Amino acid sequence: MIAVPAGEVAPFRLAALPVTRGLYAEVIGWCPGDDRLPVTDVSWWDAVLFCNALSARDGLAPVYRVDAGATCVTWDRGADGYRLPSEAEWEYACRAGTTGPHYGPLNEVAWYRDNSGDRLRAAGGKIPNAWGFHDMLGNAWDWCWDAYDTGGYGGGHRVLRGGGWCDERWSCRASARRRSHPSLALDDVGFRVARNA
Repeated sequence: MIAVPAGEVAPFRLAALPVTRGLYAEVIGWCPGDDRLPVTDVSWWDAVLFCNALSARDGLAPVYRVDAGATCVTWDRGADGYRLPSEAEWEYACRAGTTGPHYGPLNEVAWYRDNSGDRLRAAGGKIPNAWGFHDMLGNAWDWCWDAYDTGGYGGGHRVLRGGGWCDERWSCRASARRRSHPSLALDDVGFRVARNA
């Protein structure tokens, strides 16, 4: 994990790569496909449960409290375990001090529709941003902790950031956001883990 310097958000740590199928299988017990690919086809709920399982494996206090019916989750901000980044943390880490739509030439930093060959690619195959984070743009969208809209439109949906392997260039921007229902698992959506600093 890479320490993210303080700035617009409080200091935190973020994984340099998205969670891979190999790591997911190691923690959860099973995940088909190439171990080097980002795990996809995981819901927001799957990501939350993975964070708690990884925390338990590493002897850390789980961050999320999930009610018995798995209908509500709360974030224990004092826990030292793994968690999903907030949307603000994700964008701050993605930009890595830059101000444009991309942290480098898009073909060099992201797998997207024009260069992916219509498939997911191994994590870390493109150059990282200035802070060492790979695949912040393209390859697979990242689940974030935040609700997309707490009002009526999109209520209950969670935020996705970064763009994916099948997206057009305009979707692979530091400011692009998408939403999905937390129970849906999609072939272009994965996640990366964060921790408090």
